[in-house]
Amino acid sequence: MSDSLKSALGEIRSGRTLLVLAEEDGPQEGMLCCAAELVTADAIAFMAVHGRGLVCLVVTPERMRKLGIRLLASDQGQAQPAFGASFEARQGVTTGISAADRATTIRTAVAEHTGPEHIVMPGHVIPVQACAGGVLARANLYEGALDLVRLAGCMPAAVGCTVLAPDGEVAGADVLGRLAREQGLCVVNLEDIVAERLRSETLVRRVGEAELPSALGGTFRAIVYENSIDRHQHMALVSGDLDPEAEVLVRVHSQCLTGDVLGSERCDCGDQLRKAVGIIADAGAGVIVYMHQEGRGIGLANKLRAYALQDQGRDTVEANLELGFKEDHRNYGVAAQILKDVGVRTIRLLTNNPRKLTGLERYGIRVVERVPLEVPARPGNLEYLRAKQEKMGHLLTGLSLAGR
Repeated sequence: MSDSLKSALGEIRSGRTLLVLAEEDGPQEGMLCCAAELVTADAIAFMAVHGRGLVCLVVTPERMRKLGIRLLASDQGQAQPAFGASFEARQGVTTGISAADRATTIRTAVAEHTGPEHIVMPGHVIPVQACAGGVLARANLYEGALDLVRLAGCMPAAVGCTVLAPDGEVAGADVLGRLAREQGLCVVNLEDIVAERLRSETLVRRVGEAELPSALGGTFRAIVYENSIDRHQHMALVSGDLDPEAEVLVRVHSQCLTGDVLGSERCDCGDQLRKAVGIIADAGAGVIVYMHQEGRGIGLANKLRAYALQDQGRDTVEANLELGFKEDHRNYGVAAQILKDVGVRTIRLLTNNPRKLTGLERYGIRVVERVPLEVPARPGNLEYLRAKQEKMGHLLTGLSLAGR
């Protein structure tokens, strides 16, 4: 455990507020947080004055259900964070908006025997439902705040406030650093929380295993996994004998029913899978992690809705955004745990997507080389590939822009 994380856990146990920092594919962001069960009026006031963002109660899905709080429908679809309906303590508050009243509401909400009868809606406290699995499922600040409180041995509920700059924009590194110095805040990085959970927990379990000869090349040991994060089953296809000290050839492939099985030419997924199987078979050893993440994580039905929008002129990124999703909803925490379970720590990754490298490294997998996995473009997927290249940063060559 890092020294900064040890200090942070001590601060949480003492009821103090600290600063959690995250940097994911962009500028650094920060969140003030403390344990919900120990929150005070002073802590709420500090967050409101120095954080400037929305002061939220971050809870588990189980706590949200116990309180009877519904998640809010949103034009953002499944985009995070998952806000719930605002609420207030039924007793012990006046207007509900004061720092003291909000602290009372929060402590009421996380008390052991609290249920729907102890709160009223709407109110002045906004709940956020953290993702099941915490930072190992989604490495962002809300999950980080909740996991930090949990690691400190407190009730799994946190109070969090994203830090804004004086001009109202999300605070960057300079503002966050100045806040920490001037207020004497303990600072912990989200990566330290992820690393500690990866060190101390295993969230995947094997549920089936068999030899699988492949017409695409070679014989694989197929291992099916369930996990404590989502409802899906994922699979590792292991070729040859893996040396835990070696730099293992790996492909992390997201399921694509239309491309992998039906041979759809709207994407390059099936072609990539077939090529990856051949490369690993020729190498004599390697792993394909086949993830149940259809449509870059939005699911089969939504992928087909995105296809319909593409038929109307949107590209693959625009279609996702119009449906209320991020351009890429995938997460690589489960994939990293599967790789570790089969004995892989250092890899050569078959991919054209640089985000996949950082995604796996965030969860403790060392990527020493990106091995290109380019396949010939087809008339039906040329614009799709161009959009991935131009808008998602995929490292592709040979896609002529002439005639556009």
